Amino acid sequence: MELLQLQYFLTVARLEHMTEAARSLHVTQSSLSKTIQRLEEDLGVPLFDRIGRKLRLNEFGSRFLRRAERALFELEQGKQELGDLSSPEQGTLELAVTTASTLPHILREFRKKRPSIHFHVQMLTTREMVTLLHRGEVDFCLSSPPIQGDEIECQIVFIDPILVAVPEGHRLADRSSVSLAELRNEWFVGVKRGYGTRDQVDTLCETAGFAPKYVYEGDEPARLSALVEAGIGIAFIPGTARNSREHIRYLHVEDRELIREIALIWHKSRYISRAAMEFREVVAEYFSELSKQPEHTM
Repeated sequence: MELLQLQYFLTVARLEHMTEAARSLHVTQSSLSKTIQRLEEDLGVPLFDRIGRKLRLNEFGSRFLRRAERALFELEQGKQELGDLSSPEQGTLELAVTTASTLPHILREFRKKRPSIHFHVQMLTTREMVTLLHRGEVDFCLSSPPIQGDEIECQIVFIDPILVAVPEGHRLADRSSVSLAELRNEWFVGVKRGYGTRDQVDTLCETAGFAPKYVYEGDEPARLSALVEAGIGIAFIPGTARNSREHIRYLHVEDRELIREIALIWHKSRYISRAAMEFREVVAEYFSELSKQPEHTM
């Protein structure tokens, strides 16, 4: 059994399509098919059920997939550990976020400490983040809501109030707070389902007897303020994401505890480099200082 066979198998297993897997791996379909066939011959069992051009993992394949993922996970951790020992000032920090409002400030502080370390950030839904965590493909996640799991460490770093953003001139603009029931007939702008804050506020509105009506649903939370300012709709915006736009008013919700928990999350078995440990310290320091500011206290 060869390492290349395992790598190819994981890609085919995740995509369940030989042509797409070959394209992803930058190899010919015939070469990929032969590699998978040799692996099955080595194991003595078929790993997939063939349905036309599509593949489905069978019971043998599903069981072997868990072992193969674990084996490659450990090999990748060993590679990262050796790289950290040989070149501690180099490397790339892999990050995933469901909440990006605080990230620019955190990365700026981290870069001051480790200017030679690169970082790669992905904005993901909660489900996508869980997948990458279990594969060991990210060093840390900043997530709201927190993610729990047997192999996952979860540290709550901040409690963030969720506010109602309305444009200047709106009927509620002169208020400092509002009840959820008063928002029943409003039009909203927000992120798509699957993002923590969106799912949370939708659920809470349902307890108040209505479902928010969205005129815009996107993948970029930072765009919401501009849409509110333009009068397209109102929005639920976390306190850490509010900005100094003069034409937006932020209201607290009166009758419900509307907050989000921001958590720093990592896989228990993933190797944590020196740079990653310093990043964790920067995150903790940033939110500790933020919690002391009056505008962010509840």
